Amino acid sequence: MAELETLTQKTKKLLKNTTEGSISLHENVPLLLLKHTSPSELEATFYEPALCLILQGRKEVSTSQRRFSFGPGELLIVSHQIPVVSKVVEASEAKPYIALVLPLDMSIVRSLHHELADLPKSQDHPRSLDVNEAGAHLIDALYRLMNAARDKTDAIILMPQILREVHFRLLQADGGGMLRKLLQPSSHASKISKAISLIRLKYDQHLPVDDVAKSVGMSVSSFFHHFKAITDSTPLQYQKEIRLLEARRLLMSEGESVTLAALKVGYESPSQFSREYVRKFGSTPRSDLRAHT
Repeated sequence: MAELETLTQKTKKLLKNTTEGSISLHENVPLLLLKHTSPSELEATFYEPALCLILQGRKEVSTSQRRFSFGPGELLIVSHQIPVVSKVVEASEAKPYIALVLPLDMSIVRSLHHELADLPKSQDHPRSLDVNEAGAHLIDALYRLMNAARDKTDAIILMPQILREVHFRLLQADGGGMLRKLLQPSSHASKISKAISLIRLKYDQHLPVDDVAKSVGMSVSSFFHHFKAITDSTPLQYQKEIRLLEARRLLMSEGESVTLAALKVGYESPSQFSREYVRKFGSTPRSDLRAHT
């Protein structure tokens, strides 16, 4: 596809002086260009709503239920905040892993609701993470967004329009079924999105499932079913993922003590925290703390 090759060459040029990591092209548009010259370690993290288009190399992303492997020209669309493990599996000095990542602006997605009458019909079971081939129109829009971000006047005048077009193209995409569901405020996808926001806000507190379900207007059984269908985890597992990832950040980035990190994220028992930490990350909290202090 000519559009993909043009975008790839442009991105390589912009990354020419970057040996490893990411660069952002504009402070008001968090379009990231990624480059890795070797395969990465398995990383546990939360994916925010975003698109990831691979231009070179290959990446694997897994939830507790599914695994995706995608490469050049393939697009990952993430509609909800999802716990995953991921790794770059194909990358070298001669042929580095190169990708574009653009966080989605859900306010733009929702603003399109009243203007779009003829969107493709959603799949029977759309997924919160989905991989499909990127369409030529979307690739062209990303190329123009990249160019606009490099010019001060274009950034002011053109970027908002192009960003809106990118979100429109995602809503049209084969993998955009869950985003299309989010256009409907009363949909299960929208209600689970609200529940996720609540859990992430109060992750360090005791959150009965009944209360969370009630807060988004769902029965407990329906809430549990749709939460797991969208996130690939139960509400309790989801909360635990947030706690463990935040605790690891406190240990490795802020040098917090193991006991205090456990308490800050909501654990009452340090021994339970340590067991679940080891099960998640394969190392003890104390060893991770020592390695980063």
